[in-house]
Amino acid sequence: MSFYLFFLCGLAGGILGGMGMGGGTALIPLLTLLLGVPQTAAQGANLISFFPMAALALTMHAKSGLLKKEGLLCLILPALVLSVSGALLAARLPGMLLRRAFGAFLIALSAAKLLSEGGKGRGRGEKRQKTW
Repeated sequence: MSFYLFFLCGLAGGILGGMGMGGGTALIPLLTLLLGVPQTAAQGANLISFFPMAALALTMHAKSGLLKKEGLLCLILPALVLSVSGALLAARLPGMLLRRAFGAFLIALSAAKLLSEGGKGRGRGEKRQKTW
């Protein structure tokens, strides 16, 4: 039964990641809260799952002509170095510190999204209608 729960959590994270919403924001809480996976293992699994999703997304965008290739290497190389560095650092930190830092990150992300939307609840691409 637990295999199916892990599979469903991975599926949820993969779908959200594929849609560009950040699958880790769902995958990490699902693994830690629902399945009792330690925080360090959940974050490691998220990092491992991110690489194939990012490679696939990059390939799909390139085939669709939506990829701006200028300066791409300047983005990819630091992202790889910092991802590996972050993973090595996370492996050495206590799980409770990672859990609190991730929770604070989610709260800050939610607040930033709420403030940028102005509390209007508009989605991406929706235009504000004039009220007069």
